[in-house]
Amino acid sequence: MKTKSCTNNYTKAYRLLYEYFGPQGWWPGDSPFEIMVGAILTQNTNWSNVRKAIDNLKFEGLLSYQSLSLLTAEEIAQYIRPAGYYNLKAQRLKNLLNMVAGIYAGDLAAFLDDELGNARENLLAVKGIGPETADSILLYACGHPVFVVDMYTHRVFSRHNMVEEETDYLSIQDVFLDNLPQDKQLFNEFHALIVRVAGTFCKKTKPLCAECPLNGLNL
Repeated sequence: MKTKSCTNNYTKAYRLLYEYFGPQGWWPGDSPFEIMVGAILTQNTNWSNVRKAIDNLKFEGLLSYQSLSLLTAEEIAQYIRPAGYYNLKAQRLKNLLNMVAGIYAGDLAAFLDDELGNARENLLAVKGIGPETADSILLYACGHPVFVVDMYTHRVFSRHNMVEEETDYLSIQDVFLDNLPQDKQLFNEFHALIVRVAGTFCKKTKPLCAECPLNGLNL
């Protein structure tokens, strides 16, 4: 993929954001399984709503693979209402649980320890899990060096001519993988920092470019 930036601009962007915002502490979760659940619940909603749904599951002692697997999608839905689209997300959670049961014989550790390519293929075969959700699980729950791309990544870096305006998920991901060290901690922090700068400065409308720590990145 052709871009107008050089490798140093990607590491420079990370450095500028880290120096400005500091570490973000992503992904919030007490266990890999909680992170997996959160990755599905956060689809099309904000984290405060996800947290309420997760707290409901915790309060009922259901936030484990074994406990949640015993519930039907309809039962799960009642606990995750705050996350919105609760019936749809409950079915997606059930689909994920069924994948672990079917391919990994219900052994969550076997999934978490699986090879990256195999685990990603299995996740993407789950109805309701797309590349962003799959890669969030792979990075934050499994600890694989995968760069997570979202709409904020495209917004921020297309405005700096570092990714194409018209592009797709894998093309953007390849740009970052090609231009950064294969470091899961860096990918973890960078993704969180991109979300932070997008919400604070690089807004969808009326961006605060003059105040943004990435102002002048391409100069």
